[in-house]
Amino acid sequence: MKREELSFDSRDQKTKIHAIQWTPVSVEVRGVIQIIHGMAEHIERYEDFAKFLGKQGFVVVLEDHLGHGKTASSSSTLGYFCEQDPATVLVRDVHRLKKIVQEKYPGLPYIVMGHSMGSMILRNYLFRYGQGIDGAVIIGTNASSNATLAFGKILTGILKLIYGEKHKSELLNKISFGNCNKKVPQKRTIVDWLSTDPKVVDRYMGDPLCGFTFTINGFQTILELFKRMQNEENLKKIPKDLPLLIISGEEDPIGEYGKVPKEVYDTYLKLGLTKVQLKLYNGARHEVLNETNKKEVYEDLKNWVLSIVEKATE
Repeated sequence: MKREELSFDSRDQKTKIHAIQWTPVSVEVRGVIQIIHGMAEHIERYEDFAKFLGKQGFVVVLEDHLGHGKTASSSSTLGYFCEQDPATVLVRDVHRLKKIVQEKYPGLPYIVMGHSMGSMILRNYLFRYGQGIDGAVIIGTNASSNATLAFGKILTGILKLIYGEKHKSELLNKISFGNCNKKVPQKRTIVDWLSTDPKVVDRYMGDPLCGFTFTINGFQTILELFKRMQNEENLKKIPKDLPLLIISGEEDPIGEYGKVPKEVYDTYLKLGLTKVQLKLYNGARHEVLNETNKKEVYEDLKNWVLSIVEKATE
């Protein structure tokens, strides 16, 4: 595998986005897979999965979002996106990388995967740019009720007036994640809910680019992503024949222990989407790509992706 670091201009018109491309060197390239990472993490955490996909003949690309990883200019900017319409900028940055990579590999099947917050960005991407991809995988996704969104909008608005949008809010962080460890037996850390693998949890805890507290701007962006991806008119714009796979851990508190992925699956079916599949993993927590059964998850994703590629190249 060849590892190449890239950079491109963000749609915020100020920032250079850091990206990585993994390219197979010993096998023929069969397609491109773009991965959208989650909240308070970064793209280096997907190296193992990227190498696995590369061995199957896929170019794999990822970018550190604004306020994340090597895109963030300093620790003080972690968890802050941008001033003007960050919910749109995040989606457009994903699309800009897609266009850059697709120019190098025209005509090859293109699949996008998004984990956690990345799944929210992906679900926004689907109704804006879904016509231009061959498949999508929604991983560890979540949802928010209208009442929660309304409350969140009021609370973040008040906090922004008091502290400013760049303030890192422990209050909002506690409200968002305070109960995630609730069902975890024999808790060791505050993020045991991420994975049943203690090595994964410890690496996350020891990584300065993981687990940071979001700014008020960051939480407001999350609320806007929720609002848009759940909007009925937006949902109707998703291509009806786009292959979609939804996966999650049954012990994932972010997805309400399987409830949310099922609801998303049912919603897409009711909308008339004809190629939607759902897979829940027994015993797995939030990061199914970093679970003790990740080999099973990897194989399932490989088989699904290959089925898409075969149909796209018929």
